[in-house]
Amino acid sequence: MAIAYDKKTPHRFDVVGSFLRPAALREARAQFAEGAISREELTAVEDDAIRDLVAKQQAAGLSTITDGEFRRATWHLDFMWGFTGIGHAPTETGLPFHDEAAMLDDTFVTGKIRLEGEHPFVAHYRFVRDLEDENTVAKLTIPAPAQFLEQLIMPFNAERTRAFYATDEEVADDLVAAYGAFISQLYEAGCRNLQFDDCSWGMLCDKRAPLFFGTDEAGIEDVKEQLLAVNNRVLDARPEGLTINTHVCRGNFHSTYANEGGYEAVAKTLFAREHVDAFFLEFDDERSGGFEPLASVAEGKQVVLGLITSKRPELEDKDQVIARIREASKYVPLDRLCLSPQCGFASCEIGNKLTEDEQWAKIALVREIAEEVWG
Repeated sequence: MAIAYDKKTPHRFDVVGSFLRPAALREARAQFAEGAISREELTAVEDDAIRDLVAKQQAAGLSTITDGEFRRATWHLDFMWGFTGIGHAPTETGLPFHDEAAMLDDTFVTGKIRLEGEHPFVAHYRFVRDLEDENTVAKLTIPAPAQFLEQLIMPFNAERTRAFYATDEEVADDLVAAYGAFISQLYEAGCRNLQFDDCSWGMLCDKRAPLFFGTDEAGIEDVKEQLLAVNNRVLDARPEGLTINTHVCRGNFHSTYANEGGYEAVAKTLFAREHVDAFFLEFDDERSGGFEPLASVAEGKQVVLGLITSKRPELEDKDQVIARIREASKYVPLDRLCLSPQCGFASCEIGNKLTEDEQWAKIALVREIAEEVWG
């Protein structure tokens, strides 16, 4: 039995957003980086790859479609680079993940942050919007304002940021204005489903959070309030009818992760007080802890359980996943729960360690389970 289609996300059977890049796209992006092909030639390859991806999403029965983040190097930094006042350069050290370093461009403040002209992601959205059919709706994924703020105020970037901003509050003010301008452009383009991806809360779940942020336990409580405030300021200013959901994880790079720890540390801040419509949450292994913190989710908000890992190819046991959904329903009613993979399949170009066929098998399992549980 097919799950009812709704123009608002999330859906009972959903995805976080990124997909493994096909070989032709990876090759074209490498050629562009080397100067062997033009931007126009790369865009044509991207267009073809996205059309094919959307057709596969529709064939898989998904009612939410994305561009797989195929036009990006990373899930978050490319969005930041679309604003004046943000620069980037190849990294020398990368970001520490479990087992390896993620060699992502260093990204930093170069001046006052603002949006000049149309942000490139608006055109990215329009392309997917035009591929919707009667059973699908497009969504766009971007980093949350908290993720952007965190990028600029953490110890590794604080000195550069202070060259242009005297306080974190001033940074937050400009980010709120920049997000407001972007969301207005996106809304005008027809977008009604936006997703804030936000690893900042995953970092705050980790017992090492004071080390990451260069503070103590009391200071971490201040950081939570700071990140909640910048997200809510943007959420509260959204246009009428715009659904904004959020995805929280602990890092996703080449099948590895950056942080661990249950949601207890952030539940009373994030789950109870952030003004999003739904939470996409990873629960694929012991790093995420138990479901008890879901008791803090505010009334009426949906929770998308990320019980199917995107990090490994082995398929989960269907009965065990259904049992876990039943367990989660002790804290959030079943009619407010949905199911998805735990994260995207390729938060960065390198992608996770599974094949495209294994990726689609994971999605088929999500659909099979969702139809059995919700009908």
